[in-house]
Amino acid sequence: MSKTITQKIVFKNSKASELYSMFLDSRQHTKLTGNNPSKISAKEGAKFSAHGGYCWGKNLQLVKDKLIVQSWRAADWKKSDMDSTFILSFEQNKNDAVLAMTHANLPDNQAASLKGGWNEFYWKPWKKYLSEK
Repeated sequence: MSKTITQKIVFKNSKASELYSMFLDSRQHTKLTGNNPSKISAKEGAKFSAHGGYCWGKNLQLVKDKLIVQSWRAADWKKSDMDSTFILSFEQNKNDAVLAMTHANLPDNQAASLKGGWNEFYWKPWKKYLSEK
């Protein structure tokens, strides 16, 4: 049985467009995830890898500054595990950016660590970076 993670994160005094760019720019993605090499682009259909090759997939749908949909899998998954679907949506709410994340079709034994990983390696560093700007 597969699992789904959903998270909603508010980034105070931030722009949704900036969050979108932070995720899809290789240099920023690498820097903001602890200098773990990432190759990613803002092109629909492009393949990506992050965290030094730990995870990879493909950009399935991109709506500039609004939506990112990717196929996604990790190196420690079984070959029999299906690719997951990763969705980020971005919304501007006055001065704050709201990010809604859904990560679906996760192997049962991976969901808990991925839930913590998104917070630890993405949302916390992003908030720190944005607060220091």
